[in-house]
Amino acid sequence: MARRKPIVTIRSFGIYSQWDAEAKELPQIQEFTTRVKAELDVEFGLVVNVKRAKNQTLQYWIYHPDIPDADGQPRPPFDGEVFVRTNDWDFFLGDTIWEPIHDKLGDWRLVVELEGRVVAEKVFQLFV
Repeated sequence: MARRKPIVTIRSFGIYSQWDAEAKELPQIQEFTTRVKAELDVEFGLVVNVKRAKNQTLQYWIYHPDIPDADGQPRPPFDGEVFVRTNDWDFFLGDTIWEPIHDKLGDWRLVVELEGRVVAEKVFQLFV
């Protein structure tokens, strides 16, 4: 029998309530948008729903506007992997604004891959 293809959809994107990575609950959408006013502690990102991919791994990247490290060099994109826990699973990918705000301005591209192909992508523009 042929393996059924996973289905990945973007459920919501924009500005969210504060997220607690240790909690089971995902943050709640506050505003659907890709333009985010850069203010301290603003949480932005997207929620993807993944079906038919239990026990697979999602890879993600957050490409930021060259935020410098302690030595003034651009940091690499934030990245990681998450394990798909069920056959109908929601995943939040996002970030928040921290001091100093000026180096967070610009385009942030959030990318999610499954089985080596991009399944979700959004670009957020942070502005003052």
